[in-house]
Amino acid sequence: MKPHSIGRTLGIGLRVAGRIAGRHAATAGQAAASSSTASRQSIVDVAAESRAAGQTAGKATRNVARGVGGFLRPFGRVGAILWLEVMGVFFFLPVVVFAPTLWRIRASWLRGPDHSTFLITAGIMALFFYLSLSSFWRARKK
Repeated sequence: MKPHSIGRTLGIGLRVAGRIAGRHAATAGQAAASSSTASRQSIVDVAAESRAAGQTAGKATRNVARGVGGFLRPFGRVGAILWLEVMGVFFFLPVVVFAPTLWRIRASWLRGPDHSTFLITAGIMALFFYLSLSSFWRARKK
C-alpha cells in the first residue's frame, strides 16, 4: 500500500471517529442543556471542533506518511538495484550452461551435422547474454 493511501485511510478513519465522538458528545450535551438554542449551539460547536480535530489529525497523518516514505525511499532504490543484479546473474546462467555445447559443436557451424544445434545454441546464448547485460546496465544506471 502506498504511503499516500495509508495516510488517506488513517485520515478518513480519524475523521469518522471524530464525527462519532462529536455526535455522542452532542447527544450527551443536548440532554444536559435546558434550552434548545443552547443545545443547537453546542452541536454546532462540537461539529466545528470535530472538523478542526479531523483536519489536524489529517495533517499529522500526512506528515507521518511523508516521513515514513522518505525513510523507506533509499531502501526501495537499493532493493531495485539488487533485484536487477540478481536477475542479471540468473540470465547469465543459461549462457554458462550452453557454452560447453557451443564449444563442442563449433566445428560444424556452417555445414556440419550439428548445424541447427549450433545455431539454436548460439541464439539462446545471445538472447540470455543480452538480457544479462541489459539487467546489469539498468542496475548501473539507477
